[in-house]
Amino acid sequence: MAKLVLIRHGQSEWNLSNQFTGWVDVNLSEQGVEEAKAAGRKLKEAGLQFDQAYTSVLTRAIKTLHFALEESDQLWIPETKTWRLNERHYGALQGQNKAEAAEKWGDDQVHIWRRSYDVLPPLLSADDEGSAAKDRRYANLDPRIIPGGENLKITLERVIPFWEDHIAPDLLDGKNVIIAAHGNSLRALTKYIENISDEDIINLEMATGEPVVYDFDDKLNVTNKTKLGK
Repeated sequence: MAKLVLIRHGQSEWNLSNQFTGWVDVNLSEQGVEEAKAAGRKLKEAGLQFDQAYTSVLTRAIKTLHFALEESDQLWIPETKTWRLNERHYGALQGQNKAEAAEKWGDDQVHIWRRSYDVLPPLLSADDEGSAAKDRRYANLDPRIIPGGENLKITLERVIPFWEDHIAPDLLDGKNVIIAAHGNSLRALTKYIENISDEDIINLEMATGEPVVYDFDDKLNVTNKTKLGK
């Protein structure tokens, strides 16, 4: 049966500076570039070959995919970008330093916003500075589905239709698929793939630049999961 590989993008510049990022389009840090390249070398060492690649419309994920595929000599494979694999939208928290946010709202409240399954952060309106509604890459979307902020539950609700329409059919056709995306869009996908409970998903961490390899049976039940550690 086909294989699926998930890679959280390498460290970004805002990961490094401890800022909430979400849909803000920041670049990889130098360490992030090296993490992405190292992921590609691990894919090559493991002999993993792909038929289709998916990523978000955010630079840090796109570059991670490209570095990983280049290092594994597979930069040529078909690639699809979609907003549905974007990071969770952190609303009005985007751009704020996490430690400063904790000082402003309290550690407990910021922890709830970051890690809970269904609690929303403070929201941005479509008119606010930094709203995705003003970004050209989302111009073809119905404005009513452009978020002003998301929790993991809402992130999952926009990721799963893409799984059902594109990723799952590829796997059922025997294609090996690689996805380079973000901590929370991949946590959402992992929750769905592994049938993780709402309570337990809070504890799942996705390491930057670490390929996670899944094998499935012909019903897309997971038969094996392997992490190609750093």
